[in-house]
Amino acid sequence: MFYFSKSSYCLMWQCPRLLWLSKYKPELKPEDASLQARFDEGNVVGDLAMELFGDFTEVTAYKEDGRLDMDKMQTLTKECIANGIENICEASFSYQGLYCAVDILRKKDGGYAIYEVKSSTHAAHIYAVDIAYQKYVLEHCGVNVTGTYLVCIDSSYVRGKDLDIHKLFKVTDMSEEVADEIQNVPGLLKKAEAVYASKTEPTTDIGVHCQDPYECSFWGHCTECLSKPNVFDLYRMNFKDALRFYYEGKASFRDVIFDSRMTNPKQLRQIMHNINDMDDEIDKDGIKEFMGTLSYPLYFLDFETMQPVIPQFEGTRPYQQIPFQYSLHYIEYEGGPLLHKEFLAESGADPRRAIAERLCQDIPKNACVTAYNKGFECGRIKELAGYFDDLSEHLLNIEGNIKDLLTPFQRGYYYNKAMGGTFSIKSVLPALFPKDPSLDYHNLDQVHNGTEAMGIFPKIKDMPLDEAEKTRKNLLAYCKLDTYAMVKVWEKLKEACG
Repeated sequence: MFYFSKSSYCLMWQCPRLLWLSKYKPELKPEDASLQARFDEGNVVGDLAMELFGDFTEVTAYKEDGRLDMDKMQTLTKECIANGIENICEASFSYQGLYCAVDILRKKDGGYAIYEVKSSTHAAHIYAVDIAYQKYVLEHCGVNVTGTYLVCIDSSYVRGKDLDIHKLFKVTDMSEEVADEIQNVPGLLKKAEAVYASKTEPTTDIGVHCQDPYECSFWGHCTECLSKPNVFDLYRMNFKDALRFYYEGKASFRDVIFDSRMTNPKQLRQIMHNINDMDDEIDKDGIKEFMGTLSYPLYFLDFETMQPVIPQFEGTRPYQQIPFQYSLHYIEYEGGPLLHKEFLAESGADPRRAIAERLCQDIPKNACVTAYNKGFECGRIKELAGYFDDLSEHLLNIEGNIKDLLTPFQRGYYYNKAMGGTFSIKSVLPALFPKDPSLDYHNLDQVHNGTEAMGIFPKIKDMPLDEAEKTRKNLLAYCKLDTYAMVKVWEKLKEACG
């Protein structure tokens, strides 16, 4: 029998091709800045959940080279069971090459119950798949499995002065879902063994499984034969609708241009601009109307936030966006110089009061403020106003005067085919300034996007002083580029309607 883990089993359940590629061609998977962050996040949640049922014994063991010592973990697990330990964390089992480590194995009802810990806020069916595999392995190892449970995050929990893990976590009985799913385990394992043994990549076609339950990292590889761009790149195209076109043999823009189902004007514009290699489409009157809503002094604001799954500060919820940084470019009068202010909180401390005070210092009341996709900035400012009554009036005044630089592009006043099917600033900027190295995020050091900023800021508190200072400098440079990019977009709009 081949060696297999519960994560491999879940890959197989989603797609045989995904399993094969993950084993034999992992280099085809693009870099994902958020992947390590999710992994770290899961570890933090898992470690905290170990305390949920009181005293516990963790059997995690490592070899000298840093890899898990699975043989030792299995030996320690057997010893814990023999000694009647009530809560065993990372309890490890192997049956004919099928390996699994149970997050929490709890002595219950004359046997042991499986508790699978996830950093999610809801129970998804894939978790039942995961637990069913564990139950299958444990039962074949002679364990009397008396319950199967999911431990996940309660998104409604609001932290008080101290963290209450019994309110943070919610436990869901998964027995019915697991009972249904465990029937599929033997057959799926047999198919997985054949996939592993094959030296040829499976020909599984693309489908709903490419996004459900997780977005597949090999999408680019599996669709490399499709023309670029294609129906999956269309503006706000529903994935299932795009699949229908694909199954009909209509993947390219030329295939669908005359299809009667194509009625979205923005999608049709996107298709026409690509097929005909059209120049920029500019609605001067529309841009003038938008620009007329702006006034001096004119501010360009962008936040960076962290989103800790475990609430760090009193009054916050799991996964709440906590602003810790902003960049602020501004022009005080028409023709005036471009000026800049910025704020970056101290890592490890609650940043909310400090950032709220600085916003009120840096942005006067009734000033015209711009943001790109302003809903994000407006939401954070409203939250800050709700925390601090003495700053609320000023903060809400700022929020009420924010204009959205996304508007001219979203409304179709300015379109360039390089924007494709999205009007995010990361798409608009290179479309408007394709050869400007000063606007290329790839030229930055260490921090190139919001996900990286979110992940690295909380770690600064644990860095050596020189590394911390360098990281803070790189964070400031990244956020500064975000608002400088907004200034350049604004200037382009001025030029377009001039």
